[in-house]
Amino acid sequence: MIARPTGGAARIIPALDTGDLARAGALAASLAPHCGLLKVGLELFCAAGGPAVTATARHRPVFLDVKLHDIPNTVAGALRSLLPLKPAMVTLHAGGGPAMIAAARAAAEKAGADRPILLAVTVLTSMDAAALAATGVADSPADQVLRLARMAIAAGADGLVCSPHEAAMLRADLGPGPVLVVPGVRPPGSDAGDQARTATPAEAVAAGADWIVVGRPITGAPDPAAAAAAIAASLPG
Repeated sequence: MIARPTGGAARIIPALDTGDLARAGALAASLAPHCGLLKVGLELFCAAGGPAVTATARHRPVFLDVKLHDIPNTVAGALRSLLPLKPAMVTLHAGGGPAMIAAARAAAEKAGADRPILLAVTVLTSMDAAALAATGVADSPADQVLRLARMAIAAGADGLVCSPHEAAMLRADLGPGPVLVVPGVRPPGSDAGDQARTATPAEAVAAGADWIVVGRPITGAPDPAAAAAAIAASLPG
């Protein structure tokens, strides 16, 4: 599995959120010196499939953010299908339950020491208390994140995807073991967009994030490489 970053640019995961494989490749090439991994999410993966992962991995290890969520057998099969692409990290929804997470872990183990880090997504950073309530969850985002996080780690997830608002809570409750990947990161002065629970890069790292995912503030900037370099310079280490 990929080692945890020690600081600076290694902590940054730019999100290549585009359906254009050529644009994704150009972004990957320009951003590689300023990051630790590159994110291939649903938009790019649905547009280009496995070749998107293979092309991106030529520049940096891939955070494959596909958020698998189905019955255990189907998720295990999907994970086995992804292993030949050799992603460094793969996401699945904690809401799929402990049996699903355990099945994914068993499938990932087939890759041995080179298996991807399995990250359980707790509560999407676009959701606040009102959005959770609309889905039937009466608890606060923090309470729901903690519930799902404890369950996911116990079931075999290596780490979690959580907003920067819950990172410190998870570190305090779960200790240093679980990997924490934190999206919803916005440099000072950036537009939050559709993100409801955000923080600056430095705040997210101070709260306990191992890696931070940054999308539009980098890829939507006039000079994405310069934007990524500026974020890296703002981080300790």
